[in-house]
Amino acid sequence: MQSVGNGRLVNHRQIAKTRARYDRQANTYDFSSGIMDRLGAARWRRKLWAQAQGPRVLETGVGTGANFPHYPPDVPVTAIDLSPRLLERARRRAIRDKVQVDLRVMDAQALGFPDNTFDTVAATWVFCSVPDPVLGLMEAHRVLKPGGRLLLLEHVRAEGVLGMFMDLFNPIMVRISGANMNRRTVDNVRRAGFRTIKVKPLARGLVRFIVAVADKGVAVHEANGSLEMA
Repeated sequence: MQSVGNGRLVNHRQIAKTRARYDRQANTYDFSSGIMDRLGAARWRRKLWAQAQGPRVLETGVGTGANFPHYPPDVPVTAIDLSPRLLERARRRAIRDKVQVDLRVMDAQALGFPDNTFDTVAATWVFCSVPDPVLGLMEAHRVLKPGGRLLLLEHVRAEGVLGMFMDLFNPIMVRISGANMNRRTVDNVRRAGFRTIKVKPLARGLVRFIVAVADKGVAVHEANGSLEMA
């Protein structure tokens, strides 16, 4: 483990395991994400990215580039992923579709950018698989400018009996896919220092669209745009 500036520990063993899991999935990743998109995720992605504001935008966990069609026009986007194999597929897609994006292999828990770099940080179904989600969200907070916005689509732990079953089966899900099915992501966003300003339940409450602001001691305004994601 290695301590980072905020005092939390980076578990390099867990990072290596997560990278290996997603490297193994590289050849089937587009198929599985395509199923999600046909079930409605593509519409959610589009509406999330409609709220991304520049001049500088970071996508955390770009995968193979499923969000490329929804990037805001004429806004520079930097996109990172932990998996080199997923990122290589994203590079091929960017070339094929003529997408202007700066792609980098990088860990969401240790972003290689200065403080206050980006106006928006966006991620879709990413913080379920980051080994320390609060640390990753703290890094997103650090690299956002004061008043910058975090945009997330994440599946989350359900309430009640269903949540208990999700807790029970989560170790199996992580072993199979690398994703945790029982993360309390809205709480994690707040723990990371964000002011959560809008949360929209989707898919019977199993998915959340989250808009949050990096306050950083300055006055901020409510995020523009609608959360009509249904």
